[in-house]
Amino acid sequence: MAANPTTRIRNIAIVGATGQLGKYITAELLKNPNFTVTALTRTPDTSSFPSGLHAIPVDYSDPSTLTAALKGQDALIITLAVTAPSDTHSKLVRAAAEAGVPWILPNEFGGDTNDPVSDETHTGPPKRADRKLIEDLGVSSWVGIVSGFWYEYSLSGPGLYGIDIAKKEVMFFDEGTQRLNTSTWVQVGRAVASLLALPVGGDDGTTLSSYRNQMVFVSSFAVNQREMLDSINRVTGLEDKDWSVKRVGAKERFEDAGRMMAEGNRMGFAYKLYTRYFFPGEDASLFEKTKRLDNEKLGLPVEDLDEATRKAVEMAQDGYFAKLHYAS
Repeated sequence: MAANPTTRIRNIAIVGATGQLGKYITAELLKNPNFTVTALTRTPDTSSFPSGLHAIPVDYSDPSTLTAALKGQDALIITLAVTAPSDTHSKLVRAAAEAGVPWILPNEFGGDTNDPVSDETHTGPPKRADRKLIEDLGVSSWVGIVSGFWYEYSLSGPGLYGIDIAKKEVMFFDEGTQRLNTSTWVQVGRAVASLLALPVGGDDGTTLSSYRNQMVFVSSFAVNQREMLDSINRVTGLEDKDWSVKRVGAKERFEDAGRMMAEGNRMGFAYKLYTRYFFPGEDASLFEKTKRLDNEKLGLPVEDLDEATRKAVEMAQDGYFAKLHYAS
């Protein structure tokens, strides 16, 4: 059945509303007075929730609470931490189908998991299985957000982009000139809010239905390691001579990261994931060149690289990555 061109998304449920990415998505959604935004939460304490955000407590061991919470929702946004139980996503998808939710934004806010490279990084198969379940249930449609790696997080994390700001160490992969698309958290939030503000159907312009069961490609910057370091130097007043600089082949580091994984080193997976997209000449995450970019269709702004870098520097100096992943 063709979508009514006047139909628009009004009621939006979000899982992970106050999470690392979810809080930015929530903030952008709340800026639109036409949206009613509801957080599905496992805790009755909503004191940390922003003004205007509704909350419904749910119990993941009782799927009926999920279904009840999703009744009447036009869209479900799923943002999950990597530590979430493996069946959480499927429980939400099944509950959304039971409740008749027409649109789902699955936990897809990063690389293009349709790309064969995602099989090498182990990220593709589970994401495709999540989307297949949505399609097999036959009730909801999905839209995935391809944003590349998150810029502030990745630059502030030790060595993810090959740069350790706190230690003033740089590991250039090959010549450090392989570009990739990367997005700030707020840009991802804007993309989600703009996407869901589109008319669901119609013949004029971009519609939500035009992205049905497809990926949306958004980005803040297309940059390489050399340009990231230059930006850090501008923000901090440092110079190249202040850094310890090494070079390693991206393919060599990828293999080393695989060995780290086999030895149980937690950073092995992260290094393997990131380094794969720096293989020289492949443009594996430069999707504005190899696929497309939907920024203009969604009305996304051009961002300032140094402003985003400044936030990453502050996060690195504050030990954000260690606090997030290693705090007891």
